[in-house]
Amino acid sequence: MLEMPRPHQGNEEVSRHAGGGSNPVRPWYLVSFLGSIAGIFILYYMSLWTLSAVGRLPPPAFTNSICIDEKFAFLRQHPPVSPTLLVIGSSVAWRHFDGVTAERNSPGTVPLNGAFCGQSANQTVYTANWLLDRYPTVREVLFIAAPQDFDDCTTPPTASFNRQDVDGYVFGGTSPWLYYTRYFSLVSLIRNAIEIADKRSGENRIDPLVFDRYGSGPIESDRNRGRLLYGDVERLDPACFEALSHLSVKLQQEGRRLMVASTPLHPQWKLQYDPQGQMRNRFNSGILAALRTGGGQYWDSNLSFHLDETLFFDAIHLLWDGVPKFTEALARAFQFGSVAVVPTTRSVAFLPPGGRSLPPEGQAQDGIGSN
Repeated sequence: MLEMPRPHQGNEEVSRHAGGGSNPVRPWYLVSFLGSIAGIFILYYMSLWTLSAVGRLPPPAFTNSICIDEKFAFLRQHPPVSPTLLVIGSSVAWRHFDGVTAERNSPGTVPLNGAFCGQSANQTVYTANWLLDRYPTVREVLFIAAPQDFDDCTTPPTASFNRQDVDGYVFGGTSPWLYYTRYFSLVSLIRNAIEIADKRSGENRIDPLVFDRYGSGPIESDRNRGRLLYGDVERLDPACFEALSHLSVKLQQEGRRLMVASTPLHPQWKLQYDPQGQMRNRFNSGILAALRTGGGQYWDSNLSFHLDETLFFDAIHLLWDGVPKFTEALARAFQFGSVAVVPTTRSVAFLPPGGRSLPPEGQAQDGIGSN
């Protein structure tokens, strides 16, 4: 005979199954989960400490660009003393300024190279504003630029790093260990850990991360790259010149002097990619137009300054042997420290290597043209 189910038996079975999902989490499972998380962090930080002990710990990856992040670490470890001249720009500014030569040619000048590799002009202005807020003693700003810095300021984000985080790291004395978690990137950490020791020592001759006491990054190699590397500059982005214009206005309002210099270009690059000088003319015109908004001085090193091809590393970078000569020409053109107070009226000048100001067309030749 079939056994009839007892009353409510089916409901009890359903209730047992329905209530199964509401069982409390077993304590051992929670402890195991939290322990695994803690173990991962302990293993991660033990790895960082090990890398630090053997000299292979990269800086926190604020930008995920090792040369920029390493510059942050340099500024943290070597705070400058009351700089009066701030050098800004991309890698051409970082690698093309000799502080010793600048001090010798311009007594009283205290330079700081605040240039960061790979930055477009808008990012350079963003970085400059950050540094200027931190170094109120700066009276002069020198922007060493290449046309390649002005080819795209629309695609790359202007705020190339989190200012608050970097501010705390560089100037606030905040422990770096938190940033290794906040900006964690396993692939870049491994890659940079493998390469960083050779770059810091200078054994990596192609991409050294060696800083002098001014923050410059010399390329001290006995040979060049073997190719130009950089090709044609197809366009110049108006947004780049607009960023320069904003910087010009800011500095004029603060009573600081803005100087812009174009870096030397390899003779073979000019012959191959700009034989008629049309791109360089557009570049010069764009710079001068941007400076007219707030004022400034501009020197194109490619007009009459000459460096032998053997002193070039690639199309736009110099070997360190050529940098003192270039810096001496910069000091001669701009006369660092010679302008104690920037005029409150807007001024713009185009400077030849000798340093005599050539005002724009229609302005009086009084040393610095005013409008």
